[in-house]
Parts: sequence; C-alpha cells; structure tokens
Amino acid sequence: MGLLTQLITLPLAPVRATVWVLERVVEAAEDEYYDPAPVERELAELERALLAGEIDEETFDRREDELLDRLDEISAHRQRGAP
Repeated sequence: MGLLTQLITLPLAPVRATVWVLERVVEAAEDEYYDPAPVERELAELERALLAGEIDEETFDRREDELLDRLDEISAHRQRGAP
C-alpha cells in the first residue's frame, strides 16, 4: 500500500483490525473443531468402557458410528486443503 492509500483508508483501520481479529478467532475455532485428537481419545475411552462393562454393545456401536463419522468429516475437511 502506498502512503496516499494508507492516509485515505486510515479511518477504516479499526474495521480492518476487527476483521483481522475475527478471522483469527474463526481460524482458532476451526483448528479446534477439526482436531482429530479429542475424537480419537473419545473412541479409546469408549472401547475402555465397553471392555469394563460400563456400556452395552448397542450403545458402543451407536456412539462408535457417530465418532467414526466425525473422523470422516475431519479427514474430508483436511483433504479439501483446509489448514
């Protein structure tokens, strides 16, 4: 940006700063949402609960399907080239 452009758009600086902060917040939220580690931990905990007899096979199957679907969603998101 040239000096003249910066001077002309100076009143928009707070708006640009707000947009920048919002973009960083969205990026952080997406990073957290598309992190496979918590889903993998939950799968391991689910298997532990099944082996310990804390849940039945039907509950395990239903929840496992949900978690595997979530991992598929995460994988698809990463393959689309998203960070």
